[in-house]
Formats: sequence, structure tokens, C-alpha cells
Amino acid sequence: MYYTCVLHSQRDGQWHTGAASDLGARVRDHQAGRVRSTRGRRPFELTYYEASGSQADAFWRERYLKTGRGKRYLRQRLKVWLNSVRSKKLERH
Repeated sequence: MYYTCVLHSQRDGQWHTGAASDLGARVRDHQAGRVRSTRGRRPFELTYYEASGSQADAFWRERYLKTGRGKRYLRQRLKVWLNSVRSKKLERH
């Protein structure tokens, strides 16, 4: 299985979207600061993830979630959670 995930930074309220074959290990890497691009934005909360049968599908979904339509989809899908966090700004790429 391959996963597409969205992490929420509890430090700055920004989002990080990525894909990985081992979701648990990837989240631990982000939390431990082993990912250079997100090191200064720790701690993270796993907000959303999807499973895919192929690596290509997971990476395609990652790219989609980073687009304007994908961000709108996430806002709609996570509406209740977003209202509780009160942070509706998604990361720009």
C-alpha cells in the first residue's frame, strides 16, 4: 500500500502534503526532524490520509491535493475539524 497524507503543523498552522509507502515511519520522520523541509515546523498532527494500491496513484493524488481544487476538496472534507482548529490556510507550493 501507498499513502497520501496531510500533516498539520501545530507551530505555524501550515499544512504539509506528501506520499509514502510506510505512513507511520514517514510521520515519525517528520516528528523527529529528519525531514529537512519541515524540521522547523514541528510538531505535526496527522490530519488526513488516503491509501492507494500503487505508488503512481498515491503521487498523483498528492499533486492533486496541492492544487486549488484539491485544497477546496480538503477544506470540504475536513470542515468540522478545520472549524475546531480555526486555521484554514493550506500550504502553497
